[in-house]
Amino acid sequence: MTDATPRTTARLRGALLGGLAALAGAALAAAQPAPAAAEPQLSDGKVRIAVLNDMSSVYADSTGRGSVIAAEMAVKDFGGTLDGKPIEVIFADHQNKPDVGSNIARQWYDREGVDAILDVPTSSVALAVQQIAKEKGKLLIVSGGGTSDLTGTACSPTGIQWTYDTYALSHVSGSAAVKQGYDTWTFVTADYAFGHALERDAIAEVKRSGGKVLSTVRAPFATADFSSFLLQAQASGAKLVAFANAGGDTINAIKQANEFGLAQGGQRLLALLVNIDDVHSLGITVAQGLLLTTAFYWDRDAETRAFGERFKAQAGLMPTMHQAGVYSAVGHYLKAVRAAGSDEARTVVAKMREMPVNDMFAKGGRVREDGRMVHDMYLMQVKTPQESKGEWDLYKLVATVPGDEAFRPMSEGGCPLVKAAAK
Repeated sequence: MTDATPRTTARLRGALLGGLAALAGAALAAAQPAPAAAEPQLSDGKVRIAVLNDMSSVYADSTGRGSVIAAEMAVKDFGGTLDGKPIEVIFADHQNKPDVGSNIARQWYDREGVDAILDVPTSSVALAVQQIAKEKGKLLIVSGGGTSDLTGTACSPTGIQWTYDTYALSHVSGSAAVKQGYDTWTFVTADYAFGHALERDAIAEVKRSGGKVLSTVRAPFATADFSSFLLQAQASGAKLVAFANAGGDTINAIKQANEFGLAQGGQRLLALLVNIDDVHSLGITVAQGLLLTTAFYWDRDAETRAFGERFKAQAGLMPTMHQAGVYSAVGHYLKAVRAAGSDEARTVVAKMREMPVNDMFAKGGRVREDGRMVHDMYLMQVKTPQESKGEWDLYKLVATVPGDEAFRPMSEGGCPLVKAAAK
């Protein structure tokens, strides 16, 4: 036997011992529990969501306490906690005043640990709060505010507009009405930021569709008497009278238009923004035939019906598109916080952009770089009393407009974030 034999034996013995050690290590590792998924890093150990809207005036039924109920429903459906950490919902009334809304937002962001503010109807308030959120690097998700400037020149890296905007309302309603032969328009417009934006976008769509705008008249916010404005609209001879307002203003304007006999005289009425609670308040006899655009209708499918009935059991009314949008936005936000492992606003927004929106509100929705959540919009017509089968059976679907058609192309909005991303 040569001297190579002991060395070969030693190498074999070493390899055997090494293999046994490796097997022992693997067995030990297999016996250890798998590492837990990283818990979300929350800035103060909880998620605090704040609903800021009109609790006492013209938008109280369309947003108000109903939006708080929708947010609370979303939290409950999410599971009530974020991996064992509490989720809180608070709320306040901004009284439709930008200074009041701004002061509340500053206090919430600076001293009360609010991670995200939602809803914010009244476009002037939404614009003011978005600027504060932008400065402080905090999240704002607008459901009630409608001006398309929120995702245009006033866009923010931490701002999202969820439910609708003036461009979509005007584009869907304006194009459809002109196609139906209503090619001359007059406007009764609320004299503040939202009304101006709605009128502006509608005029552009009417002209693009081949129609003409014969006149416009501006009515003060929350006015009780529309008589002089309606007489001017009637005198214009326009085939269609468009109401570029919302809430109580829309209800009063349509009621008084009915009293003045505008529809009976051959003029078609179109509400650029009207909610189901408004139509319910008007009554189907007064509102029948009215065209409108909406992001949500409770009786659209089985999922929306289930949500609508649950909401009504708590709120006493069927949900408006704003309230349904709050539910959807809160659910998507919480999913994004969990997926991102953080409640830092920019991190969460980035995750919200990555994740499609699939819930009872939207299928295949997405959040764009400019903050616009893109989803289908619906052209509806108020049923006649003969067509309606119940108290809330108010709409029939005229057309479903895909989100990419309903909302303004990102390249046309003037959002600086889009320009920066393109460089």
